Order: sequence, then C-alpha cells, then structure tokens
Amino acid sequence: MSGRGKVTKSEIVLLGLTALFLCALAVLSAQDRTARAPGLTVETEVQVPPEEIAPDFPPVDLNTAGLEELDTLPGIGEALARRIIAWREANGPFASKEQLMEVSGIGEAKYAELEDRITVGDADNDDGGDTADEDPGGR
Repeated sequence: MSGRGKVTKSEIVLLGLTALFLCALAVLSAQDRTARAPGLTVETEVQVPPEEIAPDFPPVDLNTAGLEELDTLPGIGEALARRIIAWREANGPFASKEQLMEVSGIGEAKYAELEDRITVGDADNDDGGDTADEDPGGR
C-alpha cells in the first residue's frame, strides 16, 4: 500500500488547475446572468412575415420581362425563364397570370409562389371594360 495513498505533485497541480477552471467558469456564468436585462425574453425562432424583411419589389410583367428580370423570381432559373419567353413568343402575350401554368415546368405549387410577384400588364386590372382594344377615334 506504500505509494498508493500518496498524492503526487502532478496530481496536486492538476487538481489546482481544475479548481481554477471551475471558479473561472462560475464567475463567467454569474456575469452572463447579470448582464441580461431583467425581464428580457430571448426568442430564438420567430416567424417574421416576408414583407418585413424583404424589400417590396414591383411585380414582374410576364409580357415584357426579359431573361434577367424573370430570373429574379423565386424558383425561376435561367432555363425556366427561357421557356417562359419561348411560350410568349410562340403564343403571344399572356392574357392572364394563370396562363403561366401552361409553360412546361410551372405547376400549381410554383404558380402559387409566384402569383403575388407577377403581372400581365393591364390584364390583371380587370375593371370590366376592354378599353385597350377600342378605336381611339370612336369608330
């Protein structure tokens, strides 16, 4: 049993360093608690409406937008933007936003994401009258 009951010098140093570390940790913890304002609640996950964090972008007109402008829409990459332009060139201007779903690669889910971010010029402002096609001379 000789030698087993004695504490070596290195064990004393390690115990001292451990005690010093624990004291420093306790002091830091106490300082952190007092640094917070009383009654302050910290929330780590908060739902923020997109309009509060994203700037208000004007809607993209499907009938006049070029490749770069279409590419700024969420979920629309360069390839899909090219298909939108190709559809417009083949079929003429979009008469309604819903017609966008006729483009290959745009289904109901993607349209729902884009609906508030797109327009088709005056076709969206349906006030009941087709004044755009009337003859200005009244004929």
